[in-house]
Amino acid sequence: MSDHRTPVTPPVVRLAAYTKTDQREILGTGDDPFGVASTGLTWLPKDEHFGIRHDGRLVAHTGLLRLPVAIGGTRTEVVGVGGVAVAPAQQGQGLARLVVGAALAHARTLGPRHALLFCRPLLVPLYRRLGWHLLEEDVLVEQPGGRLVTMPLRTMTTPLHDDAHPVSDAVRLYSLPM
Repeated sequence: MSDHRTPVTPPVVRLAAYTKTDQREILGTGDDPFGVASTGLTWLPKDEHFGIRHDGRLVAHTGLLRLPVAIGGTRTEVVGVGGVAVAPAQQGQGLARLVVGAALAHARTLGPRHALLFCRPLLVPLYRRLGWHLLEEDVLVEQPGGRLVTMPLRTMTTPLHDDAHPVSDAVRLYSLPM
């Protein structure tokens, strides 16, 4: 008899909340766990959370938030995806694919036609492999005090419905980024 085991796909679960303690459980206690502090941006917390636990420990997370935007001048909503995190020891095992995929499956039930995320350039290849499309246009986002700024990170989108096409027009976020 063979001693080879079929790897078990860990289940993605909805989380009732996602706290700083949860984030530290995944990413540790560093001052800049997502590598975006240098942008100086203020970010929105997410409303809905998805995670993966391994041996009782949270090892992956993705959050969602509906946001008002204009795409090519037309006002609409998108589902913002953010807070994507995988514990360093579990990276490279497909957990980002699983947790983002589960979050997007839920996002498809929310109504908006597109999901949007912001990421460091280093992560663009990962999200491309997950089916996201890089937006070449500048994206404007709100910041405290009524300031409107150009998003310094890369913006990626993905259609949430079969009849939606990738976004290629300018995007203006009518809120803080997620």
